[in-house]
Amino acid sequence: MVAERIAFVSTFPPRQCGIAKFTADLIRNVTERSAGECSSLVVALSNSKALSYPPIVRQNIRQDHVDDYLRAAEYLNKAGVDVVSLQHEYGIFGGDTGAGEHIQCMLDRLQIPVVTTFHTVLLSPSVEQYWTTRNIAKRSARVVVMSRRGAEMLRQVYSVAANKIVVVPHGIPDLPFSDTLDAKRQYGLEDRTVILTFGLLGRNKGIEVMLEAMTEIVSQIPDALYIVLGATHPNVLKAEGETYRRALEQQVKNLGLEEHVVFQNEYVDDRRLHEFLRMADFYVTPYLSEKQIVSGTLAFALGTGRAVISTPYWYAQELLADGHGRLVPFNDPAGIARTIIDLTNSPEEYQRMRRRAYKKGRTMTWPTVGQTYRQLFATVAAEARETSRLPSRVSSALATRHSQSETAEMASGGNRVA
Repeated sequence: MVAERIAFVSTFPPRQCGIAKFTADLIRNVTERSAGECSSLVVALSNSKALSYPPIVRQNIRQDHVDDYLRAAEYLNKAGVDVVSLQHEYGIFGGDTGAGEHIQCMLDRLQIPVVTTFHTVLLSPSVEQYWTTRNIAKRSARVVVMSRRGAEMLRQVYSVAANKIVVVPHGIPDLPFSDTLDAKRQYGLEDRTVILTFGLLGRNKGIEVMLEAMTEIVSQIPDALYIVLGATHPNVLKAEGETYRRALEQQVKNLGLEEHVVFQNEYVDDRRLHEFLRMADFYVTPYLSEKQIVSGTLAFALGTGRAVISTPYWYAQELLADGHGRLVPFNDPAGIARTIIDLTNSPEEYQRMRRRAYKKGRTMTWPTVGQTYRQLFATVAAEARETSRLPSRVSSALATRHSQSETAEMASGGNRVA
């Protein structure tokens, strides 16, 4: 492979954001899989909070300042970059409509091929969200999603060509399969059945449903302990403070579960997270809505061989199919409780499910995902080099045809919003 320089446009640590962490992991693994033939730089999306970035961050875009997007495009065009990797989520880009349309200003001026990873694909977007997604896809050489459902929605809702879409799993650390007892001993929990939920806390996570389930679980498994690991999501914290967490804490008191529920209010790195996962007998995602095409927390838990119980949001349906976990209906505390109790009373099936989950996780480890992205970036860069060698009259004709096609679609209204 020819050496490439990749620019990643994304949130980035120390910003506390799932996409920031994903991007840092992606850069590290793409670099490692390239054996030094790939170098990276970052253009970081920032909110109002001032952050001290590492040297890899060369430009900073304040999300609500459109001039920053234009300056970033100018910088990237002059920086000797071969491919731009855009990590897209509506909430991290500015714009007047709430659809994050400012990023289009940068893309319109880029002279470099773009690979966009869509972390969210909406089934029923607003008009503004539809056109933002559609235009980003048009200006991308490839678009990446992390599930087959996401790919299907890009084709059906946004009319993205199938040959432009690449499905790459959410990366997870490559960790050994382990029992829980040794990890529990480190925390004095060897006599407890540990149930874990982790991730940034917000009202869509359904923790209140799991708390209701705990009343039945404790009646059958008296040593059960439910750990809710994670800080409140920064956007939630800004909008309403710790209102949701305090309501959950009050619910615990009302249900008499003080000895069976712990809120671990911290933003954790992979090492700390692995400590909690290693002692978790069960991992639960009781989310309230089906409209989620990816969950890094669910992928991580499955990849460590946890016994996973989840509501059937889209990503969980796909990831936990064929016995890799258990699905329960939305807002069904009795169903969650029954599933955990049944698996506790069926140790052979419990262990089989854990082994199946761990085996599936081997296809999603970061080294594998890093290699896939590395190959994708190399392919897109090679295509761009080949296109630049086309005779000028051919390039001009292709550009004119593309412009005419796009104008006709805009005039006809394109694919209508679902």
